[in-house]
Amino acid sequence: MSLYKLADRLQEIRFSKNGLCAMELEGRKITLARKGDRLFAFSGICPHAGHELADGYLDSKNCIVCPLHNYRFSLSNGFDTSGEGYHIKIYKTKRLSDGWYVDFV
Repeated sequence: MSLYKLADRLQEIRFSKNGLCAMELEGRKITLARKGDRLFAFSGICPHAGHELADGYLDSKNCIVCPLHNYRFSLSNGFDTSGEGYHIKIYKTKRLSDGWYVDFV
């Protein structure tokens, strides 16, 4: 288990108006998405054409939508929802007593 602390509270993370936050952590480009009190963490780059996913949006089905070609990736398993075979890495987030963490297992 490789836990890395993101913040003490969700309010400390600087999310854009689209509810996403791009960051580099331990040499990895990741994107964070907030939906209510849930926090998602996933690859920062779309595998289809290399666009930054933090420029996209989170849809009502908890999919991250790439703004370049509208590829949708499920945040439960990382696979694109249209079946082309692309996928993104999904990282687990954890809320512990001292803050929010991402797990790079």
